[in-house]
Amino acid sequence: MCTLFHATISITLLVLLLLSSTSNAAINPQSSLSLVNQFLAPQNVVRKAVGMKPLIWDEKVANYAKWYANQRRFDCDLRHSNGPYGENIFWGSGDEWTPAQAVLEWVLEKKWYSYGSNSCQGGEQCGHYTQVVWNNTERVGCARVVCSGGKGVFMTCNYDPPGNYVGQKPY
Repeated sequence: MCTLFHATISITLLVLLLLSSTSNAAINPQSSLSLVNQFLAPQNVVRKAVGMKPLIWDEKVANYAKWYANQRRFDCDLRHSNGPYGENIFWGSGDEWTPAQAVLEWVLEKKWYSYGSNSCQGGEQCGHYTQVVWNNTERVGCARVVCSGGKGVFMTCNYDPPGNYVGQKPY
């Protein structure tokens, strides 16, 4: 239990460090490398903490994520694409949410995940976390859009191959 507690604290601190290093940077759509790193680096920190190989950025998957994020640009509706990939989605009000902040929301669900029972505690969500750390997932592509009419920010990451299969543990 003590080791799990320390691992959780370490993951949280690493992700917060990454978050603080990127949250003051302006989101510039022309700066795709910065955007890629904001999505990719914190996910790979969490994967490494549980012994998984790092995810690789994939332009084909990223193009799908961009296509779907653009579908949500007009309504910012927090709904899944039901496409061929695993998927995490995020919505935040305002227009300054960073990719690292979205990833942080997903990976903090680890606190609700019980590896022993392979379930989420007390009706909480943990599927975003398990998708990030899914053993067979190798590639990721993500996108961020500011929604029209001040509706907020929508972000999505898509994962290939997908994860979160019922009855299977993520790692």
